[in-house]
Amino acid sequence: MGTPPPSDVYEPTDRTVPTRSAHRVSYDRELVHAILDEGRVCHLGFVRDGAPVVLPTLYARADERLYVHGSTGSRPLRSAGRSDDGLPVCLTVTHVDGLVLARSAFHHSVNYRSVVVHGTARPVTDEQEKRAALDALVDHAVPGRAADCRPANAKELAATAVLRLDLAEVSAKVRTGGVADEPEDLALPHWAGVIPVRQRYGTPVAAADLAPGAALPAYLMAL
Repeated sequence: MGTPPPSDVYEPTDRTVPTRSAHRVSYDRELVHAILDEGRVCHLGFVRDGAPVVLPTLYARADERLYVHGSTGSRPLRSAGRSDDGLPVCLTVTHVDGLVLARSAFHHSVNYRSVVVHGTARPVTDEQEKRAALDALVDHAVPGRAADCRPANAKELAATAVLRLDLAEVSAKVRTGGVADEPEDLALPHWAGVIPVRQRYGTPVAAADLAPGAALPAYLMAL
């Protein structure tokens, strides 16, 4: 029998149920995927020698699995490789969509979308999976780029490490909307509202040594 299709939601666990602002949490699989797919950088948290460590790094999603990029000499890769049990981690991705300015300092906030993933990260050792993961990482940064660059050679592949983290213990949290001032503060003369925050691409800048007349690829023009 084949693997049953995933449900529309992730199952909540003790680690994915928030202790505050519970009304903002979601376990919707489509929402989680959308937040992850829009991001570029994740923060990977783990414990090393009894101390917490959080590192920013690149990632990519492939169905119900995340791939995290690293060097073979990086701390999480060395820690994950030392144990057959893998490395317990907490991975987060956050988008800031707006600055919420209230009349009171206490009620200032941000509009955001975030995902938190708990689980066990393991190094990818199969060469075929590793190459597919590296292609996914490149295409996640710039869709279409993996097919338009030289793939890693044997030496580069050996120097590059990839961690695999399954999406199982997952939650999303979202804050939208405007200001939530106290009724007694509404008459105060301070400006209140939301300042939208957007991320956009700039005009591509060609490398100085690019061959004259080289056209901008269609996948970059699409950005």
